[in-house]
Amino acid sequence: MKRDLTVDDLVVAGIALAVGLLAAFLLRMLLRWLGRHADRTRWSGDDVIVDAVRTVVPWSAFTAGVAVAAAALPLTKTVGHNVNQTLTVLLIGVTTLTIARVVSTLVRTVTQSRSAVAGSATIFVNIIRVVILALGFLVVLQTLGVSIAPMLTALGVGGLAVALALQDTLANLFAGIHILASKTVQPGDYIRLSSGEEGYVEDINWRQTTVRNLSNNLVVIPNGELAKTNMTNFMRPEQMLTILVQAGVAYDSDLEHVEAVTIEVVAEVMTEITGAVPDHEPLVRFHTFGDSRIGFTVILGVGEFSDQFRIKHEFIKRLHRRYRAEGIRIPAPTRTVALQHGAVVIPQQRGTEVEPGEMSSARLD
Repeated sequence: MKRDLTVDDLVVAGIALAVGLLAAFLLRMLLRWLGRHADRTRWSGDDVIVDAVRTVVPWSAFTAGVAVAAAALPLTKTVGHNVNQTLTVLLIGVTTLTIARVVSTLVRTVTQSRSAVAGSATIFVNIIRVVILALGFLVVLQTLGVSIAPMLTALGVGGLAVALALQDTLANLFAGIHILASKTVQPGDYIRLSSGEEGYVEDINWRQTTVRNLSNNLVVIPNGELAKTNMTNFMRPEQMLTILVQAGVAYDSDLEHVEAVTIEVVAEVMTEITGAVPDHEPLVRFHTFGDSRIGFTVILGVGEFSDQFRIKHEFIKRLHRRYRAEGIRIPAPTRTVALQHGAVVIPQQRGTEVEPGEMSSARLD
C-alpha cells in the first residue's frame, strides 16, 4: 500500500542525492589526479585504465545516489520499476560507451607501437566500436524486456538483402581488411600504382584508402581497386632503398681517376646530406661505350623514397663542380650538318665537346 510523502522522505532522498553527487565529484577529482600521475609513466596502459574509470565510477556513484533517493521515496511499484530501469539503462549506456572508447584506444595504441601493423588505420577501430555499441544496444533491449531473438532472426534474413544491395561497399570493406591483414600496405608507406598514382598512405578506412602525393594533394582509392591493381611499395621489406644516377665522361678520360673522384663525391654526399645513408658503400659501375661518351651508373643510398630528390640534386651539383675542378670532361652530343646543292645530308653525330666561342660550319658547294 502506497504511503503518503513526508518531510523525512524528502530529507533522506535529498541527502542520498547530495551524497551521490558529492561522491561523483570527489571521485572525478581523484581520478583526474591519478590521470596526471599516469601521464608521467612510460606504460600507456595506466592512462587507458584511468580514462575508463574516470567516466564509469562517477556516473556509478551518481546513479547509486539516485537509486537510494528513489528507494527512500514512497513511489508506486510501476514508477519505482521505471526509475530502476531508467537508471540501469543509463549505467549500461555509459559502460558501453566507456568500453568502446577503451578498447578502441587499446587497439590504436597496440597498432601504433608495432611498425608491422597499421598505425592510423581506422578500419579496425571503427569495426570494434560498432560491434561493442551493437552489443550494448542489445543488452539495453534485453533489460527493457524486449526479446532480441526475433530481431536477430530478422537481421539474419534482411542481412542477405542488404548484402546484395551493398556489394560494392562490402567488397571495399573486406578488401580493406584483407590489405591490412596481409600487411602489404600500411599507413605511412609510399606506394606507386600501375595506373600512375603514387604517394604516402594516410589512412585505410572501411571504404577507401587515402594517399597523399608529393604535391600534398589527397588521392582517394577504393579498397577494392587497390587490392586488384599492381603496386610497388617503396617502404617494404625495408624503408631504405638505392637509387641510380646515370652519367658519362669523354673517351680520353682516365677511368680510374673518374671512379676515384666520383666515389669521393658520393661519400661526401652520403655523410653531409640529410636523408642519405652514411654507411652506404659508394658504387660506380661503367657499362656503355656510347656514341659520345663512356656511360656509367652511380648507386646512392637514401633513407626513404622522398629523400632521393634532394640527394640527387646535391650529388649532381657537387659532381659537376668536382669534375670541372679535376678537368674531367662531360661531352655533349653534337651534330655536323653538310649542305650539298641545297639538300641536307644525313647528319653525323660526334662526341666532341663544343668550346665556348666555337661555331659549327656548313659547306655549300
